[in-house]
This record gives sequence, C-alpha cells and structure tokens, in this order.
Amino acid sequence: MATLFIADLHLSVDEPAITAGFLHFLAGDARQADALYILGDLFEAWIGDDAPEPLHHEIAAALRALSDGGVPCYFIHGNRDFLLGKRFARESGMQLLAQEHVVDIEGRRVLIMHGDTLCTDDAGYQAFRARVHTPWIQRAFLLLPLCFRRRIAARMRAGSKAANGKKPLAIMDVNAAAVEQAFIRHNVRWLIHGHTHRPAIHELSVNGQPAFRCVLGAWHAEGSVINVTADEVKLIAFPLS
Repeated sequence: MATLFIADLHLSVDEPAITAGFLHFLAGDARQADALYILGDLFEAWIGDDAPEPLHHEIAAALRALSDGGVPCYFIHGNRDFLLGKRFARESGMQLLAQEHVVDIEGRRVLIMHGDTLCTDDAGYQAFRARVHTPWIQRAFLLLPLCFRRRIAARMRAGSKAANGKKPLAIMDVNAAAVEQAFIRHNVRWLIHGHTHRPAIHELSVNGQPAFRCVLGAWHAEGSVINVTADEVKLIAFPLS
C-alpha cells in the first residue's frame, strides 16, 4: 500500500482530457492507496462553494466515492483555489488541512504544502497573496453576486498571466533559504509540494543532515503523482488517457 500526493491539476471545463484522466485515476490507482493528499490547485479557479458548476459536483462525487471506499482524502489550498471551503469539503468527503502540515508516513515526518509560500523572490506575487488571504477581503468577495465574482476572477487570471510572462523564470521558483527555513521550522527531512510545475526530487543538506524536496508536476499532457511506501518515495508520470 502507498500514500499518494498530487497537485496542480487546474481542472476546468476547457480541459476535458485532464478531468477525464483524473476521474480515471480516482476510480483506479487511487482506490488502492492508504490515503490521497491533494496539495492545491485542484481547480483552475474557485469563486466560492456556491458557484453552480457541474464540473465541481462531478469531481466532488468522485472524491466522495473514493473516501466512502475507505481511502481518506486531504486537501491543502493552492493559489488558484484558496477560497474552496467547508461546504465543498463536506460534499467531496475531503478534510481541509493547514497551509503547512506535517504527516507521519512509514516512519518519515513529511512536510506538505502547496509551495507558493516558498517562492519568496517573487515579491509582487507575495504581496498579492497577502492581500487576497486577508479574511475581510475574502468575506467581502464571497458576498458579491456570482456574476461579479466571475468577472473579477477572470481579470485577475488575465493579469496574473500577463505579469508572469514578464518575470524571469528564476524568481518564480522556490527560494533556497525559504526551503531550508521550512525544514528547520518543522524539524523534518522530507518536503512535498507543487506550484512550480517543475517535477523532481532534490537532495539537500539541512543542518548537516540529508533532506529531500519532492516537487509534483502539473497535470497537462500527463499526470503526476508522488508515491510514498515504506521502501521508497517515487515521483511518477503517467498518461492521462
């Protein structure tokens, strides 16, 4: 048996192949897991649990079937779906976790997160993140009519895409000092995250001890999962169809 980790699916009605691949994964390999952890950006955008999107209900039903089948599912918010709330969590059977969470797997203490907070060189993004994570701003946004929320979200996505196109690639990756601080803060030797879309397992040295940063890939042309067993931690890519 294994514990599985995924991130950055960016599900939307515009990418039906990714949705189909994810549903196939939930009905297949995920059914054999000890647990499934989704580390953010499950959806391309999230404007509130009250948005009547058929895709959301389809995904919730599939996740509920997984958890009802005995595989617990956990979720950490990403930068795209940070407004996903308790209503959807109840519908899908997922348990919401804090943005930084330590889980014990087969004797390993593993820190899990989305990963955007590690990208501290991108000062513009971090300032934006701080604003949109302000509780009163989130409450005010969720009180707006859905049509207004959709327009605001569309403008924000367009602005983000334009801004990212002008940024050096290096500043959108993790900062080495921020990574080291996360290891030390939580007293771990393993870190699993997404966000950067740069799948790899990096071996580091933290306080003179070996440490490992495991990065999930985004689900574009293929799926990406980290499989943790008693014997190994393995990054796996697989076709969506």
